[in-house]
Amino acid sequence: MNLPIVWSIAGTDSGGGAGLSADQRAAEAFGVHLCPVVAGVTSQNSVAVHQVRPVPPEWLDEQLAALAADMPPAAIKCGLLGSADNLRVLVRWLDRLRADHGPVPLIVDPVLGASTGRTFADAALLAAYRDELLPRTTLLSPNRREAARLLGQTVDDADHTASPALARALQQRGVQAVAITGGDSADLEGRVLDWIATPQAAGWLAASRIATPHHHGTGCTFATSAAAAMALGHVAADALVLAKMSTSHALRHASAAGQGAGPVRARPGFGLEPSLMPSLSWGEEPVFADFEAQAPAEPLGLYAIVESAARVREVLAAGVRTVQLRIKADSAGTTDLREQIAASVRDCRDAGAELFVNDHWALAVELGSPGVHLGQEDLLELGESGRAALAASKVALGISSHSLWELARARAVAPRYIACGPVWPTLTKAMPWVPQGLDNLRWWSRMAGHPVVAIGGILTTEQAELAAACGPDGVCVVRGLSEDPDVTVPAFQRAIAAGRRAPCEPPPSLPHPMLGRMG
Repeated sequence: MNLPIVWSIAGTDSGGGAGLSADQRAAEAFGVHLCPVVAGVTSQNSVAVHQVRPVPPEWLDEQLAALAADMPPAAIKCGLLGSADNLRVLVRWLDRLRADHGPVPLIVDPVLGASTGRTFADAALLAAYRDELLPRTTLLSPNRREAARLLGQTVDDADHTASPALARALQQRGVQAVAITGGDSADLEGRVLDWIATPQAAGWLAASRIATPHHHGTGCTFATSAAAAMALGHVAADALVLAKMSTSHALRHASAAGQGAGPVRARPGFGLEPSLMPSLSWGEEPVFADFEAQAPAEPLGLYAIVESAARVREVLAAGVRTVQLRIKADSAGTTDLREQIAASVRDCRDAGAELFVNDHWALAVELGSPGVHLGQEDLLELGESGRAALAASKVALGISSHSLWELARARAVAPRYIACGPVWPTLTKAMPWVPQGLDNLRWWSRMAGHPVVAIGGILTTEQAELAAACGPDGVCVVRGLSEDPDVTVPAFQRAIAAGRRAPCEPPPSLPHPMLGRMG
């Protein structure tokens, strides 16, 4: 099978640190094929950029024509373009490719100048960026200084609070998704913050700073990593999670090559390093909970989801010790809801079982439930003050996740567990998500940093055993409990125990996409 193809239209770096050299390393880390298209030639070393020369536009056109005839791209990344004429060559080819092949993603790393202060973009090129390239851009990855320059503004690069407004302004110019990187800015409690604004999610993408003086090519690595992830089929928000991981990994392996800052060195393996998994804030406030909070002692095991207090009692009597009470608001009046939650709290306390009340978190806390389960949309709707109140209650929180950005966002609230699903197709609710399968479940179990619960489409003991073998802390069963839990519960518990004893296959190097690219 042919590897996905990424075109990188950028500049050479005679020092081998940034530009097409960094792009090649990043592409290989993701297992995609990079086509390096030269738009500019630089004379530089690790200390300084001495000269930048754009190639003639007809040379760029000839390179793209040759590739289009044989190797059309799954994604295009552009860096140094060198001239407005070269930018227009890219625009013409992008329009042709999209007409012939559909929505080819364009990832733009706006290389406007060197960190030493040398500028790579004149007024004509900046105007072409604003008027012609930004409206066609799928994902833009500037730092704050570059974002402000594209908008004709000035900004304090150390002030991270400017990023959300800059991103909104760039999206108003037609950019679909923006990641304003923060590696050049001050940290927040040791975290490097990138503001991402995508069709799927917005927030601060945070990871620990890698202490190294060698950071040449970081922006190129980040943008090409995102392009590679999108070529593999990931949507922008998930691609940015993977790009953050790849770039941190590359910084870990950076080393000197001359007298100045050495290059970052992207390489395979970043996708299996749990310490590289970032967190994503829920809003514009960069709030991240202590990862060590609410550390559990007992595995969740068989996790039963039931619809009434009477059903709670049935599954407790059958031996379940982790249960979720899921009563939808339109299926019970307020008085009945209170009574059912209160009864479930008492019965679970008497049985020594963990109870999680779905959705009705304030009432659950009032009535003494030790845990609640909330979906990500519900947590978003709470707002900053609601999430602060939930955290202050000290109630154990279970949270759903279906994608990498949701996994990153779940990590920001230090949950009791993170649900991974749907493992198999499910009929209990309509979902846009591609089933996670056992491969992504294994990846989640390794990378989440918190207990994982397998959920979705687990109807048989055979499925429960397969899911348990992937390493989750709990396996969730809904319809599979049937009308006779005295029979089904012991069978599922035996299956889960057998799965935990079975040899565990290694997780994939990267998870498969969970949404179509345009999801």
